[in-house]
Amino acid sequence: MALHHDTIVALATPSGAGAIAVIRLSGSAALSIAATLFASVSDKQLQEQKTHTVHLGHIKEDGRVIDEVLATVFKNPNSYTGEDVVEFSCHGSPYIQQEIIQACLRRGCRMAQPGEFTLRAFLNGKMDLSQAEAVADLISSDNEASHQLAIQQMRGGFSSEIAKLREELLNFASLIELELDFAEEDVEFANRDEFQELVSRITQVLKRLIDSFATGNVIKNGIPVAIVGEPNVGKSTLLNALLNEERAIVSDIAGTTRDTIEDEITLGGIGFRFIDTAGIRETTDTIEGLGIQKTFQKIEQAQVVVYLIDSVLLSQEQLKLEQVQIAIEKVKNKYPQKPLVVIANKVDILTQSDISTIRAQLDGVHFLSAKGGQGVEELKDTLLNFVNTGALRNNETIVTNTRHYDALLKALAEIKKVQQGLDTNLSGDLLAIDIRQALSHFGEITGQISNDELLGNIFANFCIGK
Repeated sequence: MALHHDTIVALATPSGAGAIAVIRLSGSAALSIAATLFASVSDKQLQEQKTHTVHLGHIKEDGRVIDEVLATVFKNPNSYTGEDVVEFSCHGSPYIQQEIIQACLRRGCRMAQPGEFTLRAFLNGKMDLSQAEAVADLISSDNEASHQLAIQQMRGGFSSEIAKLREELLNFASLIELELDFAEEDVEFANRDEFQELVSRITQVLKRLIDSFATGNVIKNGIPVAIVGEPNVGKSTLLNALLNEERAIVSDIAGTTRDTIEDEITLGGIGFRFIDTAGIRETTDTIEGLGIQKTFQKIEQAQVVVYLIDSVLLSQEQLKLEQVQIAIEKVKNKYPQKPLVVIANKVDILTQSDISTIRAQLDGVHFLSAKGGQGVEELKDTLLNFVNTGALRNNETIVTNTRHYDALLKALAEIKKVQQGLDTNLSGDLLAIDIRQALSHFGEITGQISNDELLGNIFANFCIGK
């Protein structure tokens, strides 16, 4: 992404027709360009108005009125980008939007690239890089938990923690570098005991942040849950019950689901993506066989596996119960790291004696009726228990960004080298190399160390107008 300091313009609201639209200009000429188009109803001169003020008027070009608008003025440095910014709130006609944007382009504006307004905010010191990335996360948040994480990061919770560690490490790095200048005098400016304590504390913080990524990643991206089992045990009915809508076709004919069906819901502020899969069984049907292959692919991708069984058949056939036990063990052995929830469906048809028999044979089995809804809410609670939301509730810093996670892993590796150097009384010049590497990885997170390619990759994923 080329870094420019010219004046840019873009539609800041979603494209298409709507009640209103917002067109944003930013740059040194934003006020002067906007002033050539905007005619105030009270004859105000836009460039003379105070920052953070709103003015009613018309957009005119060559004597033709394009629309009645509100013009909002933000003067540098007190704006989102740190530059002069003007926002036109116009009527939401696509024709009007394009007419105003084209008029701005004819007067010297350039169309903004994706994320360029936020990029300029970063370059002008209005936010650091991790906060800028949180803007994109906030826009894409679709549940309470992901929204909370994005807000926390945008407010600088993660940044401040990293910045504090970096500052303390930088102070010691400076003292060790100073020692190198007085190598012949054999003096020690950096107290090694205090440095040991700092390195130990940094190690603990980095490990906590790295461990938090497991939680942060599933909260940000949603938790995929695969619903698996033999044909005709009620997988599609369960999906419909969880979603509270007729999402999947339900039939008494075995093998109805030939492909996976996916949909998302929010439980307790956390996004879950449920995947209804083809029933697992031996089959000569080519299409059904492909569906079964996809089932195993979806199990690989899932965070949680729900194994559904027909409790009526289990209560009638001891052989069937033994077969199910073997099938469940196979799934457990193949995917030992994935939480497995075993569900006995059609509980509404069972007697209490049947339930007791099945419970004695299948450890930890849950009972529900997908058709009648009995036990579905309990299943939702069980799924929520797999997500560690304690850190979220306590407002602890949670890492959600893969780039940050990678930088933290690299920083920890360098800090471990520093620790080894301290343990073996390594010379200051060699310690300094590892410290500088750790500082570099800290700086990559907040943007104190960055390059055009990195910035281009990050901001290219933003929407235009932000």
